[in-house]
Amino acid sequence: MAIEIARGSAPLSAGLSVAGSRAFVHSIGHGVNEYWMSLALAQADLAANAGEVPVGCVIVDAEGRAVGVAHNARETSADPTAHAEVIAIREAAGKLLGWRLEGATAYVTLEPCAMCAGALVLARVARVVYGCADPKSGAIDTMFGVGRDARLNHRFDVVSGVLADECALRLRRFFGTLRGAKLPTTTE
Repeated sequence: MAIEIARGSAPLSAGLSVAGSRAFVHSIGHGVNEYWMSLALAQADLAANAGEVPVGCVIVDAEGRAVGVAHNARETSADPTAHAEVIAIREAAGKLLGWRLEGATAYVTLEPCAMCAGALVLARVARVVYGCADPKSGAIDTMFGVGRDARLNHRFDVVSGVLADECALRLRRFFGTLRGAKLPTTTE
């Protein structure tokens, strides 16, 4: 059985199945974190194609269903809060009919900023998995410890560096194009 988007949408992949509340990988050749991050990378590609900074986010509920899938849309929506994580949180809350995303994991291609990390805390996600660090505004590990600070009313587990090279390449390519630089098209 394929993992499905919540509320009866089409399956995301025939390579994943659900057993209880835990997803198992059968034929895609890598782990669950890499699978979901590859979907977030596809969202990042959509963002870049739309002229947005290539950041994607997929929120997966405790049953292994994608309940929020989004990419940055600040330019196209003229909304400074239209980061991938915020849009995906809103979508997930709408599908789950509640703001508490307990047990959920957010897969994000770039380390979340302070706004997004705070939103993930407020949404009560259980875990954040991100690709590459953000040296200028990363708020989970790089600049701050949002999500891990014991003073917060909620904390989440963090996994970093999942498909980091692929995530960073998309950002380098996007900003290189903006600056007119030629960059490699692969990570090898």
